[in-house]
Amino acid sequence: MRYALLINKDEAAWAKLDDACRAKWLERYAAYGQKMMAAGILRSGAMLEHTDAATTVRQRDGKRLVTDGPFAETTEQLAGFALIEVANLDEALRWAAGHPDAEWGSVEVRPIVPWDG
Repeated sequence: MRYALLINKDEAAWAKLDDACRAKWLERYAAYGQKMMAAGILRSGAMLEHTDAATTVRQRDGKRLVTDGPFAETTEQLAGFALIEVANLDEALRWAAGHPDAEWGSVEVRPIVPWDG
């Protein structure tokens, strides 16, 4: 089964880290990604730019509404994602728990709906 790991963290807390600390976290992210690739489960993934680079689009009554930033104000923001393919939810949860951001943010695990287009 395929699962999306939606990685959430507090951008303000990330911004407060010094460069050396951020560099250590980035090394951990890279090592985690390498581990997923070595296991053969990673299908896609990316880190996202911060929410100040986001734009939200809504279509209401035939009108396009465009606003800067994410849709919802939250303490944690979507920081990245990974699309993995594993045997079951338990395995997906183990991989989510191993993500470095699970230690100070959260990793939401969502099954991918099969679709043949």
